[in-house]
Amino acid sequence: METLLDQKLVSSWFDVQSVPQTYVHPPEKRPGKLNVPLCNNIPVVDLGSHDRRDTIHRISKASEEFGFFQVINHGVPIKLVDDTMSVFKEFHALPQKDKAIEGSKDPSRSCKLYTSSENYANEEVHYWRDVLTHPGHPFEHYMQFWPEKPTRYRREVVKAYLEEVRNLSYVILELLAEGLGIGTEFFCGGLTESPVLLSNHYPPCPDPSLTLGLTKHCDPTLITILLQDTDGLQVFKDGNWIGVEPVPSAFVVNIGYVLQMISNSKFKGAEHRVVTNSRVARTTIAYFIHPSNESLIGPAKALCNPPLYRSMKFKEFLRNFKSKAANAEAVLKVISLSSS
Repeated sequence: METLLDQKLVSSWFDVQSVPQTYVHPPEKRPGKLNVPLCNNIPVVDLGSHDRRDTIHRISKASEEFGFFQVINHGVPIKLVDDTMSVFKEFHALPQKDKAIEGSKDPSRSCKLYTSSENYANEEVHYWRDVLTHPGHPFEHYMQFWPEKPTRYRREVVKAYLEEVRNLSYVILELLAEGLGIGTEFFCGGLTESPVLLSNHYPPCPDPSLTLGLTKHCDPTLITILLQDTDGLQVFKDGNWIGVEPVPSAFVVNIGYVLQMISNSKFKGAEHRVVTNSRVARTTIAYFIHPSNESLIGPAKALCNPPLYRSMKFKEFLRNFKSKAANAEAVLKVISLSSS
């Protein structure tokens, strides 16, 4: 299995002269204009501010209008942020066979390395990325399957990073809950029980106009907390693509479908995509806030006037999300009450 995977990884053969046909997207799905304007309007929220009411207002407004915001002075040590990005870059730069072995230790496949998407064998066209993913909690069960290379990956860097980002997620969700008026404890327990870490690696591409790192989609999360090192992330707003400018040591936060459902559409899950470039590799570290499989998700009672979405177990939602290949229109038909 490792041999097959190490041959498929984009990072094992990306320095080709042209984009392989299996990665060339149909004209209507190609990125089009690559150099979209970097948007200065996506709010950068200072979590170190002493004006809590203003912070809640800014985060809520951004969640309503964009579904995206960035946070600074977030409390995660900057050295740890830098070390974590370095460790993932080191992992993606390992020899292909080493990466394949490190990413295939878990018999349950919760911790894994894959390329393009989890549906690689059946998808019509591939995406220009490699992905390392594993559960972010609880450590005691999953850490044995995390990569042992680089040597500082497990305990020294990634465990510490996940602890810090988990704490940050509680801070952000508490602010969002206050903005919705549903109580600061709303997101405690099962709704945030099963976070997942996902590191995307997008090697340089010979012709970025033909392919994508990730297609247009909305995340199947409450929120996603993203660390990015260079531009490539684009958000779809008012019929146009806008670039999310990397802010040094900041985290990008975006609203996912689950919070859109809970907020009864007050907060919008923004559709976004990733374009490639021909100059440098791009590495990102995403922290997906997932509920436990058995958690019931649907509009909060205080916001049902009337309810716009069905209530369902998270595992049912996720199964539908994956079966619809993240197609927004198809997903909304499944979760919306108006479609029943």
